[in-house]
Amino acid sequence: MNRKILLPVDNSGSAERAGEYAIATAGLDMADIIVLNVIDTYYLNSLPQNDLREKLDKQFRNEGREAVERYEKKIEDEKCSGNCKNIKLITMIKEGKPEEVILKTAEEEEVDQIIMGKSGKDKIERFFVGSTTERVIRGAKVPVSIIP
Repeated sequence: MNRKILLPVDNSGSAERAGEYAIATAGLDMADIIVLNVIDTYYLNSLPQNDLREKLDKQFRNEGREAVERYEKKIEDEKCSGNCKNIKLITMIKEGKPEEVILKTAEEEEVDQIIMGKSGKDKIERFFVGSTTERVIRGAKVPVSIIP
Protein backbone atom coordinates (compact mmCIF):
# COMPACT_ATOMS: atom_id res chain seq x y z
CA MET A 1 0.00 0.00 0.00
CA ASN A 2 1.33 3.43 -0.95
CA ARG A 3 1.15 6.26 1.56
CA LYS A 4 3.18 8.73 -0.50
CA ILE A 5 3.86 8.83 -4.22
CA LEU A 6 6.51 11.08 -5.73
CA LEU A 7 5.58 12.42 -9.15
CA PRO A 8 8.41 14.32 -10.87
CA VAL A 9 6.88 16.43 -13.64
CA ASP A 10 7.85 18.56 -16.59
CA ASN A 11 5.75 19.67 -19.53
CA SER A 12 6.09 16.43 -21.50
CA GLY A 13 3.32 14.11 -22.62
CA SER A 14 4.81 11.19 -20.73
CA ALA A 15 4.80 13.24 -17.50
CA GLU A 16 1.13 14.01 -18.12
CA ARG A 17 0.38 10.29 -18.50
CA ALA A 18 2.45 9.55 -15.39
CA GLY A 19 0.30 12.08 -13.54
CA GLU A 20 -2.88 10.31 -14.62
CA TYR A 21 -1.44 6.98 -13.47
CA ALA A 22 -0.38 8.51 -10.14
CA ILE A 23 -3.88 9.89 -9.61
CA ALA A 24 -5.42 6.47 -10.29
CA THR A 25 -2.89 4.73 -8.02
CA ALA A 26 -3.27 7.27 -5.22
CA GLY A 27 -7.05 7.10 -5.45
CA LEU A 28 -6.97 3.35 -4.91
CA ASP A 29 -4.56 3.57 -1.96
CA MET A 30 -5.72 6.92 -0.55
CA ALA A 31 -2.13 8.09 -0.86
CA ASP A 32 -0.59 11.53 -0.95
CA ILE A 33 0.97 12.71 -4.20
CA ILE A 34 4.07 14.88 -4.08
CA VAL A 35 4.27 16.71 -7.39
CA LEU A 36 7.88 17.76 -7.93
CA ASN A 37 9.34 19.95 -10.63
CA VAL A 38 13.12 20.33 -10.70
CA ILE A 39 14.75 23.36 -12.26
CA ASP A 40 17.96 22.00 -13.75
CA THR A 41 20.46 24.49 -12.35
CA TYR A 42 23.26 22.02 -13.07
CA TYR A 43 22.60 22.51 -16.77
CA LEU A 44 22.10 26.26 -16.41
CA ASN A 45 25.36 26.77 -14.52
CA SER A 46 27.27 25.14 -17.36
CA LEU A 47 26.17 27.85 -19.81
CA PRO A 48 28.88 30.45 -20.45
CA GLN A 49 26.62 33.47 -21.16
CA ASN A 50 25.11 35.10 -18.12
CA ASP A 51 22.20 36.71 -20.00
CA LEU A 52 21.25 33.39 -21.61
CA ARG A 53 21.48 31.63 -18.24
CA GLU A 54 19.16 34.23 -16.66
CA LYS A 55 16.67 34.03 -19.54
CA LEU A 56 16.55 30.22 -19.41
CA ASP A 57 16.31 30.24 -15.61
CA LYS A 58 13.21 32.45 -15.83
CA GLN A 59 11.74 30.25 -18.57
CA PHE A 60 12.42 27.03 -16.60
CA ARG A 61 10.80 28.52 -13.48
CA ASN A 62 7.69 29.51 -15.44
CA GLU A 63 7.47 26.07 -17.06
CA GLY A 64 7.92 24.41 -13.67
CA ARG A 65 5.19 26.49 -12.12
CA GLU A 66 2.87 25.70 -15.06
CA ALA A 67 3.59 21.96 -14.78
CA VAL A 68 2.84 21.92 -11.05
CA GLU A 69 -0.30 24.03 -11.48
CA ARG A 70 -1.55 21.68 -14.21
CA TYR A 71 -1.41 18.75 -11.78
CA GLU A 72 -3.04 20.76 -9.01
CA LYS A 73 -5.91 21.52 -11.39
CA LYS A 74 -6.10 17.89 -12.51
CA ILE A 75 -6.38 16.71 -8.90
CA GLU A 76 -9.04 19.32 -8.14
CA ASP A 77 -11.02 18.30 -11.24
CA GLU A 78 -10.81 14.63 -10.22
CA LYS A 79 -11.89 15.44 -6.67
CA CYS A 80 -14.89 17.31 -8.02
CA SER A 81 -15.98 14.21 -9.90
CA GLY A 82 -15.39 12.11 -6.78
CA ASN A 83 -12.64 9.93 -8.22
CA CYS A 84 -9.91 10.78 -5.75
CA LYS A 85 -11.40 12.67 -2.88
CA ASN A 86 -8.91 11.18 -0.42
CA ILE A 87 -5.78 12.37 -2.21
CA LYS A 88 -3.66 15.00 -0.55
CA LEU A 89 -1.56 16.95 -3.02
CA ILE A 90 1.80 18.42 -2.06
CA THR A 91 3.62 20.53 -4.65
CA MET A 92 7.32 21.34 -4.73
CA ILE A 93 9.61 23.21 -7.06
CA LYS A 94 13.28 22.60 -6.32
CA GLU A 95 16.58 23.38 -7.98
CA GLY A 96 19.58 21.22 -8.78
CA LYS A 97 20.55 18.21 -10.83
CA PRO A 98 17.19 16.53 -11.51
CA GLU A 99 18.03 12.92 -10.66
CA GLU A 100 19.79 13.95 -7.45
CA VAL A 101 16.90 16.17 -6.35
CA ILE A 102 14.34 13.45 -7.16
CA LEU A 103 16.24 10.78 -5.23
CA LYS A 104 16.91 13.10 -2.27
CA THR A 105 13.26 14.19 -2.14
CA ALA A 106 12.11 10.57 -2.28
CA GLU A 107 14.31 9.78 0.70
CA GLU A 108 13.48 12.92 2.72
CA GLU A 109 9.75 12.54 2.18
CA GLU A 110 9.87 8.77 2.79
CA VAL A 111 7.87 8.01 -0.34
CA ASP A 112 6.70 4.49 -1.10
CA GLN A 113 6.84 4.81 -4.88
CA ILE A 114 8.11 7.08 -7.63
CA ILE A 115 5.95 7.42 -10.73
CA MET A 116 7.48 9.30 -13.65
CA GLY A 117 7.35 9.64 -17.39
CA LYS A 118 10.05 8.16 -19.56
CA SER A 119 12.81 10.36 -20.87
CA GLY A 120 12.00 12.91 -23.51
CA LYS A 121 15.56 12.88 -24.82
CA ASP A 122 16.47 11.35 -28.14
CA LYS A 123 18.69 8.27 -28.43
CA ILE A 124 21.87 10.16 -29.26
CA GLU A 125 21.54 12.50 -26.29
CA ARG A 126 20.82 9.57 -23.96
CA PHE A 127 23.89 7.75 -25.29
CA PHE A 128 26.16 10.64 -24.32
CA VAL A 129 24.58 11.92 -21.13
CA GLY A 130 22.13 9.23 -20.02
CA SER A 131 18.64 10.10 -18.89
CA THR A 132 17.26 11.34 -15.62
CA THR A 133 14.79 8.46 -15.65
CA GLU A 134 17.54 5.86 -16.00
CA ARG A 135 19.56 7.43 -13.17
CA VAL A 136 16.51 7.54 -10.89
CA ILE A 137 15.81 3.85 -11.57
CA ARG A 138 19.40 2.94 -10.70
CA GLY A 139 19.50 5.04 -7.53
CA ALA A 140 16.02 4.62 -6.09
CA LYS A 141 15.43 2.69 -2.89
CA VAL A 142 11.70 2.37 -3.62
CA PRO A 143 9.80 1.01 -6.62
CA VAL A 144 9.83 3.24 -9.71
CA SER A 145 7.04 3.06 -12.27
CA ILE A 146 7.94 4.48 -15.68
CA ILE A 147 5.04 5.57 -17.85
CA PRO A 148 5.66 5.87 -21.63
